[in-house]
Amino acid sequence: MPPAVPYSLLLVDDHAIVRQGLAALLTRESDFTIVGEAGTYADGLAAVLALQPAGVVLDLSLRDQSGLDWIREARAKGYTGKILVLSMHDEDLYADKALRAGAQGYVMKDQAEETLVAALRTVLAGGTHLSPAAAALLAGSAESAGKAADGFGALTARESEILASMGSGLTTRDIAEKFGLSGRTVEVHRGNIKRKLGCHSLAEMMVKAAEFRRAQDAALQPPAL
Repeated sequence: MPPAVPYSLLLVDDHAIVRQGLAALLTRESDFTIVGEAGTYADGLAAVLALQPAGVVLDLSLRDQSGLDWIREARAKGYTGKILVLSMHDEDLYADKALRAGAQGYVMKDQAEETLVAALRTVLAGGTHLSPAAAALLAGSAESAGKAADGFGALTARESEILASMGSGLTTRDIAEKFGLSGRTVEVHRGNIKRKLGCHSLAEMMVKAAEFRRAQDAALQPPAL
């Protein structure tokens, strides 16, 4: 059943002819209305904050800056609507990055005519849209990351925080400042982590820290449908 009021959409793409084609495609549908268009990073950001549309169709490769950065900045500035990425770039390589940045879906430009309308309806209704192949790929990555995390269950909450910080490249001094601890206390925690994980060297522990950081990142990733 279509919404009582059409979903308002903003189109952000640096090619005017693409925006025109998208507008023509979407306005055929009674549940969409185009409230704005933008061809640059800055214009798109200004428009989304001013208009607060229900959804955005966003090109990942804006001429002046990355669409991934655009998503992050729009979210940081308070935009809470839905974002569907429309890109020529390989979904297998960029879909997970778009979702982690704050998008709800990803459509390849060469599939837009067949899938864009359905994808928009999915994300505007609160779902996530990926192709079946990309969804399976991301689900497999999340499962592998979950298995990698199983060996870290013996760590306390503080030890987990410190290990994740190590995996992000923070030094003992950085970690002490981050959590308001003394350097000595951090070293004690590091010793406990090393023992619990069965590491025999600092290098081995750093490998474990990187694995743990990746597992945490994967756990924060939006679920794929």
